[in-house]
Amino acid sequence: MQANDIKKQLKLLIEEASVIDPSLAKRLEEINRWVKDVKPGSLTAKKFVLFFLQQLIKDALIWLDIQALASPEEQQQYYDRMTPTEYYWYRYLFPKWINQPDPKFSIWKQKLMAGEFNPADTHVLQLIASDIVHREGTFWQCYIADFSMATDIIVSSRHKEPLCIQITSLSDEFSQEKSDNWENTLQRWGIDRGLFLSYNPHITDFVNQVVNISLYNSDHLKTGVYLKFSL
Repeated sequence: MQANDIKKQLKLLIEEASVIDPSLAKRLEEINRWVKDVKPGSLTAKKFVLFFLQQLIKDALIWLDIQALASPEEQQQYYDRMTPTEYYWYRYLFPKWINQPDPKFSIWKQKLMAGEFNPADTHVLQLIASDIVHREGTFWQCYIADFSMATDIIVSSRHKEPLCIQITSLSDEFSQEKSDNWENTLQRWGIDRGLFLSYNPHITDFVNQVVNISLYNSDHLKTGVYLKFSL
């Protein structure tokens, strides 16, 4: 989807949401004000802004489809077709983001537009996600969870209990401060358990270990526990 198409789609979604879900319309309007004066060529050059907008449009379309269904039973049938992690996002976390103030919103919008967002661990997360799927688990990754909810990846295993996970390398000199902020952020969004996982990239099989710990804790970590684990 090109920059011009994204801007048009945003405006159409705002109109639709204003009838179905005014809270979503308000959030989309904030995003529209953020990008409306950026020329299409400049917006196209900001690939992570485009990726975010494409993802947000997809989320908004799915959310509006759900809200437009006539009965709770029909909505539940829609949710039942999702993976556990996808369900957790659309049933719980995305509506929280729509309806609650996001204290990080202005900060990450500015950084994203300025090109200061550099997802250094993208390759690692892709390897982790691939291994999770290979082991018949499910995962969810999205910018809003990353930017606003201190969650790199949402994972579920055999028990189909989604777990929010923040993954960082041991070389992060601010890891203690980062983990404290992580726990506070999860509690702020009503996420009732989480895993903060630090890995050593120099260990040969660290991806395998990360996946083992993630899947195990998805099934076994108790509600109210925010586990900080270092490999």
